[in-house]
Amino acid sequence: MSRSPEQPGRVAIVGASSLRGKELKQVLEDRNFPATEIVLLDESVMAGTLTEVAGEPTFIRALEEDSFEGVRFAFFAGSPADAERNWPTALRAKATVIDLTGTAAASGRATAWIPSLARMLPPKPGAHNARASQPAVLSSPAPATVIACTLAAGLGKLSAQRIVLLMFPPVSEHGQGGIEELESQTTNLLSFRAIAKPVFDAQVAFNLLSGYGEECKPSLRDTRNAIARETAEYLAGRYPAPAIQLVQAPVFYGYAFVAYAEFASPAAPGDVQAAFADLGVQFAGPGEPAPTNVSVAGESEIQLAAVETDPDSSAGIWIWGVADNLRLAAVNAVRIAEELIAQSVSQ
Repeated sequence: MSRSPEQPGRVAIVGASSLRGKELKQVLEDRNFPATEIVLLDESVMAGTLTEVAGEPTFIRALEEDSFEGVRFAFFAGSPADAERNWPTALRAKATVIDLTGTAAASGRATAWIPSLARMLPPKPGAHNARASQPAVLSSPAPATVIACTLAAGLGKLSAQRIVLLMFPPVSEHGQGGIEELESQTTNLLSFRAIAKPVFDAQVAFNLLSGYGEECKPSLRDTRNAIARETAEYLAGRYPAPAIQLVQAPVFYGYAFVAYAEFASPAAPGDVQAAFADLGVQFAGPGEPAPTNVSVAGESEIQLAAVETDPDSSAGIWIWGVADNLRLAAVNAVRIAEELIAQSVSQ
């Protein structure tokens, strides 16, 4: 089932009803991605759900054996279980798999790729030479990993000796269930009613958490370890990996973080900002407020506040930032496909 690399093909989104799936569809439309058709796929329980693509009504289809027939790119944005069951089927149908769930990467058969860092951190051999008309398995890293690798690359250009990254994940990283639990807990606490904790097994509303309840899987520690491992593997010793810690914040969207970096000698804030040129970040301009979870909604880039020198150490700097977690993940995945198309045309 060969296809001319110059011709657009069908695109499939597995997990189309998920938060990531909906954002991915929107990003494909916003960027005018060259596709003859965007096929929305999900679990059978979601099949038949009415939605739209490019302003035209359509339905979410159930996953079947022939769902990937003629598909050029298959994005997996739903549950890890769905991805694990179906990405090999997509590959057999000669579709290029782009996985946002981390499942393919965990199998050891996927190559992680952050296109915005390609100049400084090119993907492993094989990924950047892949032709879009050939089947491949690529992993679009979690938004926290994209943030961590971007900060490590920018600060590493200035030979940072130490980077510490404290991240505040939003509940939307746990999907629609996380959104509904924070909303429900907030409403019930304000009404002095008992709260339900099916997702986090802990009170997340009006609270900061260093860990979840025992019934929550994966635990916050497991999530932190996965981000740290994925970051170290992507950096592959080219730049020092930051020390990473997570604190669960009671916010719906937006991945906030604060980074501390220490250098052998003082680094001018202007030099630090210049080191991030072409790395997919946007600094607040003079007189502009620092980014917030609200202000970054719908933004594709990582948003950073002005660099601040540590008041007690002239060789240390602080950077505050926020990214729209859903948008950042979706844009990175779509850029992978765009890069593959560009490569196939140039070859």
